[in-house]
Amino acid sequence: MRIALVTPAGAGSRAGNRHTALRWAAMLRAAGHRVAVGTAWRPDIPADLMLALHARRSHASIKAFARAHPERPLVLALTGTDVYRDIRSSKQARESLRLADRFITLQRLAARELAPGLRRRVAVVVQSSATRLRHRPVARGFRAVVIGHLRVEKDSLRAVAALPLVPQRAGMQLIQLGDALDDALARQAKAAMRRDARYRWLGSVPHPTALRWLASSHVLVMSSRMEGGANVVSEAIRIGVPVLASRIPGNVGLLGAGYPGYFPPGDEAALAALLARAQADAGFYRKMRQWMRTLRPMVAPRNEAAALRAAISFPRRAGA
Repeated sequence: MRIALVTPAGAGSRAGNRHTALRWAAMLRAAGHRVAVGTAWRPDIPADLMLALHARRSHASIKAFARAHPERPLVLALTGTDVYRDIRSSKQARESLRLADRFITLQRLAARELAPGLRRRVAVVVQSSATRLRHRPVARGFRAVVIGHLRVEKDSLRAVAALPLVPQRAGMQLIQLGDALDDALARQAKAAMRRDARYRWLGSVPHPTALRWLASSHVLVMSSRMEGGANVVSEAIRIGVPVLASRIPGNVGLLGAGYPGYFPPGDEAALAALLARAQADAGFYRKMRQWMRTLRPMVAPRNEAAALRAAISFPRRAGA
């Protein structure tokens, strides 16, 4: 089958959507499909099926494909901003929902945000990681890492706000990786480095480098206010790194309701207390590591590939 895979993140982008698109393209090609990846679809691009990431930003391609080929299946992968913001506020996103035959969500709780009549079209495809790295945190001190572009939706500097609440003597180190997509956040990050030598913002780094930082850290901090199902959480699960996560559906949908490492979103005091507990309480830290081990099969590449193949196998609505 010829598949047009549309992602708003262009070639060379280190955005999560681009990583997802390229990984899915490889999985679908391995299954025998011909896949064309692009930021937009044009009528001269032959396709038996469209797989589009992002309801609002890919809307023009979704609309064009549905108009040109109303009889051909259209699968829409919903991002975090789709599920937790745009489908409520964007007319384009809502029209994309209407035009799609099937939705892919990256964690099981996302379907709750859709109207009841749309939920039966949902297929859950949990993102995987193939890294062979294993968790080997640095021996001296306690390292926390934040991985992801600096964005308001990610609440990217919440760990920076928490750091002053952790005593200097604790030996805490905070590493932040990712481009600044917001100039104000970049200025704040630079100012934080001047104030506190424990914090280092390294900017954008290649993906393998980010994974090595992750594997050498004691915890990953995932402080997002909205999240579709972050690939970096899947990578942490694969490697075995405990996650200190904001209690939002996008994180709970991956880590589970009973996971012990949550803090209220936007609460730096609670995050600081959680960081301190992860460092000082060996039993608590061991419990988080054990939880990661139980989740590891969920992020196996073969499971993501199988779920993706199933998601594109039954794309038509009943009666369509």
